[in-house]
Amino acid sequence: MLRNYFLIAVQVLMRRKFFTFISLFGITFTLMVLTVATAFMDHVFGPAAPETRLDRTLGVFSVRLVNPDRTGSTSSSASYQFLDKYVRTLPSVEKVSVFTQMGEASTYKNGEEVKFYLKYTDGEFWEIMDFRFREGRPLTHDDEKKGNFVAVINQATRQKLFGEEPALGKFIPIDGQTFRVVGVVDNVSFLRISPFADVWVPISTHKSSNYKEAGFLGNFYAAILAKDPKDIPLIKADYQTRVAQIELPNPKEHNLILSFAETFFDSIARQMLGGVENKEASGTLKAILLLIALLFMVLPTINLVNINVSRIAERASEIGVRKAFGASSWTLVGQFVTENVLLTLVGGLLGFVLSFLVIQYINHAGWIAYLDLRLNFRVFLYGLFIIVFFGVFSGVYPAWRMSRMNPVEALKGGAK
Repeated sequence: MLRNYFLIAVQVLMRRKFFTFISLFGITFTLMVLTVATAFMDHVFGPAAPETRLDRTLGVFSVRLVNPDRTGSTSSSASYQFLDKYVRTLPSVEKVSVFTQMGEASTYKNGEEVKFYLKYTDGEFWEIMDFRFREGRPLTHDDEKKGNFVAVINQATRQKLFGEEPALGKFIPIDGQTFRVVGVVDNVSFLRISPFADVWVPISTHKSSNYKEAGFLGNFYAAILAKDPKDIPLIKADYQTRVAQIELPNPKEHNLILSFAETFFDSIARQMLGGVENKEASGTLKAILLLIALLFMVLPTINLVNINVSRIAERASEIGVRKAFGASSWTLVGQFVTENVLLTLVGGLLGFVLSFLVIQYINHAGWIAYLDLRLNFRVFLYGLFIIVFFGVFSGVYPAWRMSRMNPVEALKGGAK
């Protein structure tokens, strides 16, 4: 029976090529947009090297000092002293790393300036992050403790400075300091804010120790690795308790400090929704994104429903004959749903092909440094869900309406 459903569905879809084209275009375009958007979100927030332990990783990305009247505030990333005192000493954590934001730096090759992004890290950074090494080793606690002038570079920097030659043991002059290359890693996307850089060096190689001065605001982040994903809520609560107990030196200027141990998605949600104290910002943003996706999917679905309903009138005589010869309502519903699923599968296939081509174009366009969007397994599952959604939902109402058609009315030309 399924084979007959399939053969009839092919004939029906080929009968009205224009309607089929409109339906396929709607499905293909919608699926392409949603798949590319999902791949982008997965690339920014999903687990991927070097952030492969996101299920038990939190970050401290900002500190906000609020005025007494709540009409103003000052915020930035945290200072080294703040993170060292309030984050590194958190209980029930496996590791804590303190590192700088990416900063611009430069060196010279054959008299020409080569610019890149530089990040200062501690030894724990390389134990929390899961970098893929092409050469050498990571920076270590010993490198940080002794202030060794060593560096890890990415593949792009190796290519710029040394071509295809091995980089281990070679030296890079950076802003008046010379570093020896001890490791080469894969490029990390610019959108991966915590691990991203072109060159990584020990924090202790700072030109001065001013970065250790007291204060709350600075240019440092922290990464917190929990022993178990179940410990995440406890770590968040412990950090909030610590922050709430901080006594500000000048209460007349700032009497409240806000900082959170959170995921990068949580941090983005808090910034986008404008409520720094909104504990539900992450859930709200997820709901908004889901609603947008559902609304976007509804458009081609409504289009399919309208087209399918119009086909009922064309096929009224066929439906009447089949019902007159004993075809059950379930048989007709199965036929119509099969046609819709076939249509959406074809549109889904075209959508995935188009998505792949668009993603390849974006990756090679150079708009974002080291961007590497992929149609991975998670993205495929999302796309498969969308295809099934289109096929089933757009066929339910037309199939139900068709199954209730009176045989006599159908033979006369259609139900009213």
